[in-house]
Amino acid sequence: MRIYTRGGDKGRTGIHGGERVDKDDIRIEANGTLDEVNAQIGVVRALLPPEHEWQDVLGKIQRELMVVMSHVATPSAIRDKNPNALSDDLVVFCEQQIDTLTAQMEDNGFFILPGGTLISAHLQLARTVVRRAERRLWTLNRQDPVEENILQFTNRLSDLLFTMARYEMFRQDHTEERWQSFLYKRKK
Repeated sequence: MRIYTRGGDKGRTGIHGGERVDKDDIRIEANGTLDEVNAQIGVVRALLPPEHEWQDVLGKIQRELMVVMSHVATPSAIRDKNPNALSDDLVVFCEQQIDTLTAQMEDNGFFILPGGTLISAHLQLARTVVRRAERRLWTLNRQDPVEENILQFTNRLSDLLFTMARYEMFRQDHTEERWQSFLYKRKK
């Protein structure tokens, strides 16, 4: 089997259900951005030791992103024919992870500059790509409804990646580089 099909050489690609769309179609843009997130999470996992506690968490997220991408690739009119089941607990899973990590750190009342450790910097990069994916998904949602739990999951996933980046700095006893305090906290 060859990796290339030549089917996309004219700027179109197939989506679930057999329809062909332009490669810059918003559905393809959204999925391409989710694919970038998945690859960036793969970089983080490659930087972590195999026995690190986040391997399972990030691996689950990568697998769930593949299911999410299959749903994004499926027009809403034929969504019920997609054989990949979305987990009902995607948002709750992220929230539980956030709460567990946050409980171990002090409150962050500042905007922080991404960086610090290599792992923290890559988690921050993944967070920004998730935010871009979220924007693309909302654009798609105006054309063809995106499942609500996918929209919520991307929002929560960026929060989780931010929290993990902060926790990595905390765990390594590395000082976060602060930019300025949150405006709402300065008004008090």
